[in-house]
Amino acid sequence: MTELGNRLKEARLAKDLSLDDLQSITKIQKRYLSGIEEGDYSGIPGNFYVRAFIKQYAEALELDPEEIFETYKNEIPASYNEELPQQLSRVKTHKSLSEGNSKIFDILPKLLIGIFVLGVAGILYYFLPHFAGDDTKDITNNDNEQVKVENNLDNAKATETNKQKTQDAKQTEDKEDKSSKAEKSQPEEESINQELSVLKSQGKYTTYELKNAEQFEVKVVSKGQTWVSIGNGKGKTFFSGMLKTGETESETVDLSSETEAKLIIGKANDTDIFVNDQKLEYAADPARMVTQTITIQYVPKNE
Repeated sequence: MTELGNRLKEARLAKDLSLDDLQSITKIQKRYLSGIEEGDYSGIPGNFYVRAFIKQYAEALELDPEEIFETYKNEIPASYNEELPQQLSRVKTHKSLSEGNSKIFDILPKLLIGIFVLGVAGILYYFLPHFAGDDTKDITNNDNEQVKVENNLDNAKATETNKQKTQDAKQTEDKEDKSSKAEKSQPEEESINQELSVLKSQGKYTTYELKNAEQFEVKVVSKGQTWVSIGNGKGKTFFSGMLKTGETESETVDLSSETEAKLIIGKANDTDIFVNDQKLEYAADPARMVTQTITIQYVPKNE
């Protein structure tokens, strides 16, 4: 086993994860994960996949991939770009310089012609207005006065229209505010009746009891990156995977037909749990107990 493989394996065991768990998180076959830990890359198809699998392995264990690649660069196969000879880059630089000089000489005649054309156009623009008669000035003045009258009429119409729209919008907003306040009052009263309490807590294991609730809906929200598993008390899994901010950052599962839910949280200090929109307070400090197993026993409201 290499130093890299030994470090990755120790980090995996520290998070209480098996190779099967890691396979579910990373979607990388178990035999490839085992080969990385043993330092045997012969079964992995190419250096690109070796580096990609090591990066995913490190991210799943919340290790810095850049630090891993730098520390164990002698054990990790080099990528294609790192194997290219430096001489190739020097040849490309010399070639680009030669091509740049050639393009300058091609553009120079065109640039001189363009300057000449602009000079002629400037002279014509300066002298032509002096040859125009008074008739042209009169026509221009009449056109300007007509445009001003039309603009004043348009501005008056626009002002009246904007006033009417503002009044209509205000009336609509008042109606929506009244209806939204009426709708919000009822759910708030219903949520007060729900009881979510801690039955027991020991180490990373905590059991809660949910009573006085007509439904049982669990929502898990990630504030960074965390691995989450949601299942019932009979061993059935409804969701298992990585939640990341900016991608799949939350997962909601309706467990109203179940009597018990079991949640495994890989990084509790980056994860919020909501039960019927009520935030669950961790019994164990999430900053100290990062990995936690949460069990919620559901007692329906009619029982």
